[in-house]
Amino acid sequence: MDNPDRSQRTASVKALAREMGFDLVGISSAEPFTERSQATLQRVQEGLMDGLPWFTKERVSRGADPRHILPTARSIISLALNYHTPSPTEGSPMGEPLGGRPLRGWVARYAWGEDYHRVFQRKVKLFLERLPGVAGRPVAARWYTDTGPLLDRAVAERAGVGWFGKNTNILTSIGSWVLLAEVITDLELEPDRPLKKTCGLCRACMDACPTGAIVAPYVLDNARCISYQTIENRGAIPREIRPLMGDWVFGCDICQDVCPVNRKAQLAREYALFARDGERARPELLGLLDLTEAEFQERYRNSAVRRTRLSGLKRNACVALGNIGDRRAVPSLARALRESRESGLVRAHAAWALGRLGGAEAEAALREALATEQDEGVREETRLALGEVRTAAPH
Repeated sequence: MDNPDRSQRTASVKALAREMGFDLVGISSAEPFTERSQATLQRVQEGLMDGLPWFTKERVSRGADPRHILPTARSIISLALNYHTPSPTEGSPMGEPLGGRPLRGWVARYAWGEDYHRVFQRKVKLFLERLPGVAGRPVAARWYTDTGPLLDRAVAERAGVGWFGKNTNILTSIGSWVLLAEVITDLELEPDRPLKKTCGLCRACMDACPTGAIVAPYVLDNARCISYQTIENRGAIPREIRPLMGDWVFGCDICQDVCPVNRKAQLAREYALFARDGERARPELLGLLDLTEAEFQERYRNSAVRRTRLSGLKRNACVALGNIGDRRAVPSLARALRESRESGLVRAHAAWALGRLGGAEAEAALREALATEQDEGVREETRLALGEVRTAAPH
């Protein structure tokens, strides 16, 4: 039998969440997420989460039971914020005639503006401040947005916010361009039912992934994912992965770009929080190579892009330039290769890019570097690049 008080309380909580600007809200029970945790533990066991040392079996086990986090947990409020913003076009303020077009990379859409952790912090804080007034009593609560052990996509699935896509993202009625947060609470709320939608026979994301990171439906090999390589990986990007990364310098949106769910994706109501200008989405790559640490900190202040650090961003820019194949990048890459202020990580990837671009100028820069470079890892990359430079051509 329905509980009128619980139903009314649930409706009031959802109304408050929408008032705070959240685009989707659902309620999950606080029962353990046994099935999803077992699948996640299997991925860890198979090495598919390699490269994320914090993603341990212990973390998964703790996050699978909300009562390990909040002993009095009764319900979980699943919140989703839409970040779908229009892509920059050639007609944007940054557009130039074809012949003078700068060499640009791509940043994942979620990082075009302010760091979403900061956005959620403001919204959820205000939501929690007003929650006791809606509930009619003090409320015990803990919340996360991909910063804690809670299995956030499992919560969203159970709460009816969305369903698991084959690319392992949560797909929703308004598209997959959503960011998730969860509020574990001691409130007794009316749980929503999971959606009955699936991807069916569609495998667009699997076919489009250039690195083959989606190794099976709903299974992602973290080490092959462009997002992992450009953000979480602090070392050298595997040579076999680099040519497949295109011009991505922070994250990757390919599996979402091709997803049929997003053909009619709604635009974000508060997209101004995310899309500041075209340069945030399509940064000029030669400019990235020239950034100082102070300039990087200022330019990406309050931005998720800071996660990759300056050396990682420059590394990624080198790979993108090597893949774009425009020899206008050779002087900048040569400078990055010979300047001692650059980390060995940047110099190694600059050497790789020069080998990809080829030409006499690139070869001369590589030979000069090999004569003076002390870092053995960079020397090896330079030797390999010299072996490739003679056969390289603009592509």
